Amino acid sequence: MFNNLNKKNGAIGIIGLGRFGMALAQRLCELGKEVLAVDESEAKIKEIRNYTEYAFVVDNFTKETLQEAGIQNCEVVVVCISEKIDVSILTTLNVVSLGVPKVIAKSVSHEQGCVLEKLGAEVVYPERDMALRVAKRIVAANVLDYLSLNGGIEISEIKILDKWVNKSIGQLDIRKQYNLNIIAIEQGNNIVTEISPQYKFSKDDIIIVIGKKESIEEFENH
Repeated sequence: MFNNLNKKNGAIGIIGLGRFGMALAQRLCELGKEVLAVDESEAKIKEIRNYTEYAFVVDNFTKETLQEAGIQNCEVVVVCISEKIDVSILTTLNVVSLGVPKVIAKSVSHEQGCVLEKLGAEVVYPERDMALRVAKRIVAANVLDYLSLNGGIEISEIKILDKWVNKSIGQLDIRKQYNLNIIAIEQGNNIVTEISPQYKFSKDDIIIVIGKKESIEEFENH
């Protein structure tokens, strides 16, 4: 099935095509990634084949079945089964035992996540993370989106204040005042990544900053 692919090609495996798995697989394909998708539903596999030719119906997620599909040839595998906790845990165990370098597993509870982590998987909590993102946008009106990283670091997408228009990055000195680094500026459909201190903000510019959570919160409050 998918056995001719070397891990160095960076293929990504998606196990389970629920709403989360399907959206993830489609987006990865749109970004040009080679995706291997497996699910028990023929209808879902038929749908994802509009995006990738490597999509297979499986009767179950045993080690043998996954190996036959070629999951072991993926650089990263995301286990998108969370509602059926026993299936989620056993599938993750099977993927880890196949020697996949990076295994990510979706979880719906802290207890489930703890077990998945002990198996060697990196755990994501889509529902919780989405709730946190919505809360952030409600509390901080100028924050459009954010991403939480390890070590208390965040990346936030923030609308500039009206009083910043025609002022340069050097004048505002965000790095010194708030210990934040601007890593990109969105100008409509364009994204600027090579940023000069002389750059002057225009109306509707959006800045993407990275820094410690406390620093970003202080920045948002101001």
